[in-house]
Amino acid sequence: VIINKKQIEEIGAVDLIDVLKTIPDINITQSGPKGQQASMFMRGTGSNHTLVMINGIAINDQSTTQGLHDFGVDFVQTIQQIEVYPGSSVTHFGTNAIGGAVNIILTGDYKDSLSLATDNIANYEFFGNKAFIYDDSSLNVKIGSVQNETISARGNKSDEKDGLKNYSTNINYEKFFNENLRFYNTVYLRQTKAEYDNSNTNQTGYEGDNKMGSLQFGLENQIDTQKANYIFYYNVYDRKYDERGTIDKYESEVLGVKYDLSRMINEKASFGVGSEYKYDWGYFDNKGSYEASTRGNLDNFALYGNLGWNIFENSNISFFGRGDKHKQTGTNNTYKLNFEHGFEKFNLGVSYMTGFRNPTLYEIFGTDNFGYSGNRDLKPEKSNTYEIYSNIAFNKNLNLTLRAFRANIQNNIEYISNKYQNDDDDVDLNQSGFNNNLNIKLKDTNINFFSSFLSSKKENGADQLRRPEKNYGLNISQKIQNIFLGNFNINLAYNHYGKHFDTHSSNFSTIEMDSTDIIDLKITKKLINSDFYIKVTNVLDETYQKPHGYNQEKRVIKFGIKY
Repeated sequence: VIINKKQIEEIGAVDLIDVLKTIPDINITQSGPKGQQASMFMRGTGSNHTLVMINGIAINDQSTTQGLHDFGVDFVQTIQQIEVYPGSSVTHFGTNAIGGAVNIILTGDYKDSLSLATDNIANYEFFGNKAFIYDDSSLNVKIGSVQNETISARGNKSDEKDGLKNYSTNINYEKFFNENLRFYNTVYLRQTKAEYDNSNTNQTGYEGDNKMGSLQFGLENQIDTQKANYIFYYNVYDRKYDERGTIDKYESEVLGVKYDLSRMINEKASFGVGSEYKYDWGYFDNKGSYEASTRGNLDNFALYGNLGWNIFENSNISFFGRGDKHKQTGTNNTYKLNFEHGFEKFNLGVSYMTGFRNPTLYEIFGTDNFGYSGNRDLKPEKSNTYEIYSNIAFNKNLNLTLRAFRANIQNNIEYISNKYQNDDDDVDLNQSGFNNNLNIKLKDTNINFFSSFLSSKKENGADQLRRPEKNYGLNISQKIQNIFLGNFNINLAYNHYGKHFDTHSSNFSTIEMDSTDIIDLKITKKLINSDFYIKVTNVLDETYQKPHGYNQEKRVIKFGIKY
């Protein structure tokens, strides 16, 4: 699923969550308003089963307890495109991608622009983009900032508002040595400061400061039938949480190098090979009522390849294989097999894929004041996924995509008897589901209907928390031509998030949460070189919590201009 810059702007997205919540396979919970910690559950798997990348390079923070990515701290001002890969993608990208992967594309934007927005409570968003283009090179600089202060994460209307300040910078440079050889460099820096609540009382003095940096250098050599890519990368996280003077620190770094080669053999066959080495190290030191610490390092070397073959007319078979050699867990092999056949107006495909998630630094090396000591004998979690899909083109204006899957996770890592252990009772976590997208394109109207039906079960057969059985919604984009008002665009998004089970924030019992129906509306008017817009989020002003105990933002009216 590809969401480009134009689509991101059409829906008026501010952060990554605004984009991802429109994908049927994804469920998201956030511990309060924008900037607060957010977890994503893709296809019913855990929040640590999604791999997050920048330009194809993994950025999951190894200083977190389970190596999961916090989706609440990433904002979209500098992003060119977002790619979502639902379903097991370990063979393509590596550990953690049992449920799927999200790839954030940061490349040069060669259309200079400046945008500013504010809302009815004086929050603001700012973005600037400037490109310098020369005969054989280019430099692109993007900067963005968001300030948001709407509600208290866990209090009521009379409590303090938990604020957010975000700053992001993206610099892209490329140099062509000749028509086939290109050097490129990407720098990404992001800081998100967010106030948060530790309980449901009126609280001040609690703030998280989440910094992240990514540096990539690449050399790409491309000829008619072959492309080779060499990439060096370095990622760093520096997170601090201030609880009224008690400072918790979390840091992690990763250094890596990657090589990819893809080649056409003939008109019917192609192959790809590659390798990647990465070295992770990190630590955290938690000094609150719960004291925990971690310090350690891990490395991994991977070899991978794929082969595609048009075995018959309109029929294709693809095979992907990957082998990872990990410092603690040893060798782990995964593969994927896919067959697809195209008919006159539709295609039909089937896939089988395996996956795994390696234990994190904390699960291996961590300690806490309740007696936990890391388990260096942990084995990876393993998964199997079966999938069938079809894309039906009724005509040039009507398209339907259908996809069904069934998956399981074995050797899942659990906290048992004060220790992380692999569950060895031969009972799996099971996920299955069906989703569809119906796209209608008319002269001045685009309509997208989507729905998702999910079953995600624990080992005892009970439903997993925060995974609703059904989600559905629609997105409408309408161009309107009016004699008096001129031309303008309307974008309307409706999302139904179904009933689901959650943990009560006070007594920790399992409770059922009601469904929500959220509508967002954006109206854009173009004048000369500028786009003027008004956006209303949560049009119906619905009051809801997701997860339980954490308030979500009420109706907000925003005004903006992009020049």
